[in-house]
Amino acid sequence: MKNKKPLPILEKILITGIASEGKAVARYDDLVIFVPFAVPGDVVDIRLTRKKNSYAEGKAVHFHKYSPQRTEAFCEHYGVCGGCKWQILPYPEQIRYKQQQVVDNLTRIGKIELPEINPILGSEKIRFYRNKLEFTFSNRSWLTEEEIQSGVAIGNRNVLGFHIPGMFDKVLDIRKCWLQSDISNQIRNEIKAFALQNDYTFFDLRNQCGLLRNIIIRTSSTGEVMLIVVFFEDDTDKREALLTHTAETFPAITSLLYIINEKANDTITDQEVHVFKGNDCIYEKMEDLKFKIGPKSFYQTNSEQACNLYRIVRDFAGLTGNESVYDLYTGTGTIANFVAHQARRVIGIEYIPEAIEDARINSEINGISNTLFFAGDMKDILNAEFIRTYGRPDVLITDPPRAGMHDDVIETILSAEPRKIVYVSCNPATQARDLNLLGRKYRVGKVQPVDMFPHTQHVENVVLLEL
Repeated sequence: MKNKKPLPILEKILITGIASEGKAVARYDDLVIFVPFAVPGDVVDIRLTRKKNSYAEGKAVHFHKYSPQRTEAFCEHYGVCGGCKWQILPYPEQIRYKQQQVVDNLTRIGKIELPEINPILGSEKIRFYRNKLEFTFSNRSWLTEEEIQSGVAIGNRNVLGFHIPGMFDKVLDIRKCWLQSDISNQIRNEIKAFALQNDYTFFDLRNQCGLLRNIIIRTSSTGEVMLIVVFFEDDTDKREALLTHTAETFPAITSLLYIINEKANDTITDQEVHVFKGNDCIYEKMEDLKFKIGPKSFYQTNSEQACNLYRIVRDFAGLTGNESVYDLYTGTGTIANFVAHQARRVIGIEYIPEAIEDARINSEINGISNTLFFAGDMKDILNAEFIRTYGRPDVLITDPPRAGMHDDVIETILSAEPRKIVYVSCNPATQARDLNLLGRKYRVGKVQPVDMFPHTQHVENVVLLEL
């Protein structure tokens, strides 16, 4: 096999911008180069790792000059873990680039007439803002460049942390994560220490063996803590010992659950959940509403900013109490229940049956009686027959997954002709594509970007469409 010729190093290249995936952008002649872990204003040597006709990807191997925009990374795992890529940018700069990302997507992809876009709503909390994190046990730790270059043999490579991006079987040991309240770090580090002291086997992702597989930690603004420990093997004695030790060490855990997952992937949606101690759920509060969160429930991971997001949705909907509202991709019914007091009736549709069950329970515990929820594939449920049966929506709220809405769903919406559509999106690119299709009958009235995930490139965007 012929050896590939190594790609060149380009010297003293000025970083000029930020791309949608969080990478920095530079130009060399007619070539656009995408570089991670750099910021506009840096002057760097770039080793190219991939080259196409019109663009290339590379790695900054030497910094000649640091940008005045740059700030120090606060996390010891920065640059290896793959998360929080933008922590070297001051927060005002982060949200400025996110605002630009929304504008660029809506104008370039959407190609529609836009009103003035509202300034992005930043997150008050920029650290410890998440209410859920998942960590993976592995017997095959990722070695940092420093560990490799030290020449010291690494004996025990059992770790508990995050997957390295693009490496399914390599996990970086996490000592401190700045995304979730510190109880999360304390629980994770204690479980790892107990497992090491007692010779528990950590999961081997390649060979699919080992006792300990994952932990999921959920926290809520009400002070409750849920811990889910996922085992690969069913060893009663070791399981009981670990869970008992954890419960005694952390009385703050209000819901201690476990799962035996013997299948090839990590998803728990099809797994039986066992209660070891405490409740089978935790609760989150939003204004005067209470939401039940089970181990499989979807809930926005930035609780405080989620409340602000839903207030914007409610404001854009402009409900008077007489409207029939459809809430598409309703999840556990958070938006549906949040706006129900201002509507005549709210109909929520969601793919996952367990989520719909949670949505109904959330209506019940809040004394809300004007909601109806349906489970199934959106393009199959939302059709002309459904609208004939349940009535045409006056206002339609949609919060689809990153891929956006199916063409059939868009056609049904266009034929139903709701007076207003409030479109919430975690991906402005697919939102822009959908807005272009809806533009046959709708004009954009308002646009409000919202930052749910500081130090990442992700941005939410809310658009009001009017018939």
